[in-house]
Amino acid sequence: MPPSDGPSAADQQLIDHAARHGLTVTAKQLAGWRRAGLLPGNIPGGGLGRGRGSTSTPPPESLDLVLALARRAGRGKRPTDLALLLFADGHPVPEATVRAAFRAAVDSANLPGEDDSPGNARELEEHVDHVMDRLTEAGQAFTLVPARARRIDERIARILGELPAELAELDKNTEPTPMTPQDASLAAVTATLGGTMSVQEIGDLLRGMNPGMAAHPVASLVETTQQDVPEAADLVMADDGSLTFLPEGDARDQLRVLADTATLEDLTVGWRTAQQVRAWAPGLCERVEAELDAGQPGEAVTEWLHGRGLPFGVAVLETLRDRRWPPSSGALSALLLLFQRQMYARLDGLVPGCQWRVLEMPGVLPPPVRDLILTAVGPETSPADEAAD
Repeated sequence: MPPSDGPSAADQQLIDHAARHGLTVTAKQLAGWRRAGLLPGNIPGGGLGRGRGSTSTPPPESLDLVLALARRAGRGKRPTDLALLLFADGHPVPEATVRAAFRAAVDSANLPGEDDSPGNARELEEHVDHVMDRLTEAGQAFTLVPARARRIDERIARILGELPAELAELDKNTEPTPMTPQDASLAAVTATLGGTMSVQEIGDLLRGMNPGMAAHPVASLVETTQQDVPEAADLVMADDGSLTFLPEGDARDQLRVLADTATLEDLTVGWRTAQQVRAWAPGLCERVEAELDAGQPGEAVTEWLHGRGLPFGVAVLETLRDRRWPPSSGALSALLLLFQRQMYARLDGLVPGCQWRVLEMPGVLPPPVRDLILTAVGPETSPADEAAD
């Protein structure tokens, strides 16, 4: 608590500094920000002598931090939100506070029923069943295709008609089982709690996320991975068809490890990439809709069609699905992107010679994510290099 006879000389410096920039800061606010780890303490100085106490000065970084906090702080703003926003803006928030805020973002990703999970639910299957029961009771289910994406799909289908026969023939699955929203919820909960998802489930999910396609060559490619590249598939898939290069256990534990161990530079890059995806996806939708409004499908529609069943399209759906994007969602997205980069790097070690050049092809990955991933794996020769040759 600030002293009853007013702020210290050091705190008065910070208050006056804020006032010179047209901002109001109180000693009580300074004390609260310090308790939250958002503002470092003042630097003790020498004693004044004769029982008159001691002097202190604010650390140099406190001057900018106080201005940023005064501008960002407001009713309802949690300390973790402020920590993430200031960190994203490049302010020198104490490292321990930044990492704690990223961990808190992971902790906020709770599944219904986790807190009241029965004590005897030791097996993953029991835990998943309990969470799914709570989801069903709450009437909650995974939204496979947000309304805006569904409208775009329908408009494109009316203009272009059915998938060309030569592409439809590439779907080798004669009895596809696209996921329902309830199926997708079960797969998502299982993947979150157990860290695994079978290739069949991934294929079903891709089909469910593009219900307007009578045939889905990309989903078929995923489903037949073990048949098409058995040597490579043996390295990354278990006998039950699940992906084994993904760590087992609760996926959120892996994100907490990243929050504690990733460099601050990587956390910054992850956050920036997540923001870029948030801007890119609606921008793509606007370009597609403009071409459709004009009755002239062009580059944007082609881009949409090429990427609809790939991670490119999945990122669009995820962005449209989550309209609200509080700071905790930004932090969680950043960690997920860093985790994705980590898994690509791990796969690069398991399957030498992977054709990472494919990731540079338009429509495979969102451009911001592609740039992030290729810093971890990278093709031996980029298209630009080949053109130069």
